[in-house]
This record gives sequence, structure tokens and C-alpha cells, in this order.
Amino acid sequence: MEGLLATLTMFMPQCADAVLIISNENRRYFTGFVSSLGYLLVTRKEAFLLVDSRYQEAAAQQAKNCTVVPFRNLSDSLKELLTANMIRTVMLEGSAFTLNEAAKIEAVFAEVGVSAVKTDELDRIIGKMRIIKTPCEIELMRKAQRITEEALTETMKLIKEGVTEKDLALELEFRMLRAEAESVSFDLIVLTGAKTSMPHGVPGNHRVKNGDFVLFDIGATVDGYHSDMTRTVAFGKVDDTQRRVYQTVYQAQQNGLAAVRDGVTCGFVDDACRSYIDHAGYQGYFGHSTGHGVGLEIHENPSVSPGSDFMLRSGMVVTVEPGIYLPGKFGVRIEDMVVVTTDGCVNLAALPKELIEL
Repeated sequence: MEGLLATLTMFMPQCADAVLIISNENRRYFTGFVSSLGYLLVTRKEAFLLVDSRYQEAAAQQAKNCTVVPFRNLSDSLKELLTANMIRTVMLEGSAFTLNEAAKIEAVFAEVGVSAVKTDELDRIIGKMRIIKTPCEIELMRKAQRITEEALTETMKLIKEGVTEKDLALELEFRMLRAEAESVSFDLIVLTGAKTSMPHGVPGNHRVKNGDFVLFDIGATVDGYHSDMTRTVAFGKVDDTQRRVYQTVYQAQQNGLAAVRDGVTCGFVDDACRSYIDHAGYQGYFGHSTGHGVGLEIHENPSVSPGSDFMLRSGMVVTVEPGIYLPGKFGVRIEDMVVVTTDGCVNLAALPKELIEL
């Protein structure tokens, strides 16, 4: 056994002879294979990826550092593996199993005298592994970011009076997929006018008007790894209130980026953004956390949130995305994705953030 699976066995607790992983992201993380269903049984000596006939051929070609076991009946195949490898205890991936799924697996285990360990320990072990990104993972996110930026740069040329949020969102998705993104990172957020005050509003048929802000919260995936970026631009000239809010968010984000480095807490970074916004007179208008981890999932640990004592470490990838949202009027958010380093951070985003008035 090699690679990440070998590392996982080093951290396996003594109370378990094996672990069972079923979440799509974690199966992909350890084996490199993508499927909507599968079971990764990892013993201290070997790993087995159980898949049905839909994935048998592809898994045999693509899965790394494991033995692919095709099954017709999961229960029978699982019991055979447990018996052949003399497994007596299996730790479950707690966050991935529903109560019903756990009960079914326990019933299968009981038939061959195996007990299930149901705690969050495996989740914590995998979480600690995934939270520090390898150079390869960072490079995939860097590529996803480049695709995202190129798509936005081209799409902004299409902003004009009367174009709808949906028009712009569809154009962005098309351009990302054409540029070899595996998919978009999430349902793209493109909002204009008063809807920009909704942090996670849904693109609709609202049309761009002169003097509106247009907010883009977008991202692409490459080999499963996500990018995440927000830019707010203006169509036409903004008024003094809009300009002041924009500049406040811009400076708050600059403060947050300057605070990121190995050894500081997530709460410290959040406060660098939030305190500036509060002191500028917008207390209560920045409701969400300053950021979050990014990787195989668009929202991963850590959470860059108020009061968090979680410590940033080199190799983590987090977003810094403060915003101000004035209900019924407008909102502004600016977001970059950065890699934590010993003396600061490396910003994966290159697109300018100064106020653009198209």
C-alpha cells in the first residue's frame, strides 16, 4: 500500500482492525477514482475498493493503491473480505453514514462476528490529512482559479443594460466548461441591483440597470478541486454611498489578507476584516464568516469565523471574503482564495479588485 492510504493506516486507532469509507470525496481523495457509489475498506495491510458493475472497468483502470473488488451483492463481498482478512472491528466514517445505513452495515458485520466502531475519530483523522494541501492539490486549484478568472473576464464584456442575471450565469458556466473545467464549483451566484444585498441570492430574470452593482460569486473544478472567487463590479457610475461601501469592503479584505499566516487563529483573521467594517459604521451588515477552507469540497475546514481559536497552518487553503449588505439597497463582497505560508499567504487570485465602473 502506498500514498495517502499508507498514511491513513499509520493513524488508524488501535481499537479498529479496519476502517470503512463511503463518502464520494474521501474515496476520491484516497484512490483518485470518481463514482457515485462505492465502499473503501482499509485494513492495516491492504485497501479494497468495492464497486458495482457500473464502475468495474473504470475503477480497474483508474483507482490507485487499492484492490478493486466488483460486487453483485455487497453483503456477501464485504463478509468475504472481513473473514479473509481476519477483521474483528471496523471503524465507520461517521459523518457519511446515515442511521439506516449504519444499522444495515452492522447487521452484515454481525453475521461474521465483526463489530462497528461508531465515533467521529475517523472523520477527524481524515480531516487532519485533507486540511493540509499538497503541491499537486494546490496546482489543481490554481488551474481552476485561472479558468474562473478567464471566464469572468470574457463575461464582463457582455454586461449591458437589460442583460439578465441568468444570461450572465449561463455564459460563465459555458465558458468554464469549454475551458476544460470538470464542472462549476457550485450553483453560480450572479446578482444585480438590490439583489446584491442577498449573500447567497439565486440568479433570475432581474436585468442590469445603469448604476447597479453586479456581484459574481463563482468557481470551477479541475480533477475534483475547487476554486472560489467573488468580484463586485458596477455598470455605469456609482453614487457616493456605493463607493464608500465598496472601498470599505476592499480595505477590510486587504486587512484580512495581511492577517493570514501560519500560527494565527481563524478568529484573528476574521476580526481583521470585521472590526474594520464595524468601525466604518457598518456593524451588523456583515453577517457571515470571513472565509472557509476549500479543496475537494467547496466548503471545508477550517471556518474563518468570529472567535474561532483554530490555528492556521502552512499548506491550508482558505478564502477571505468580507462583505457589506444593505437590505433592499445593494451589497458588496470581495473574495480571494489563498494558500497559508509561514510568513503570510499566496493569493491564488490575480484578477484586480479595485472598483470597476463598466
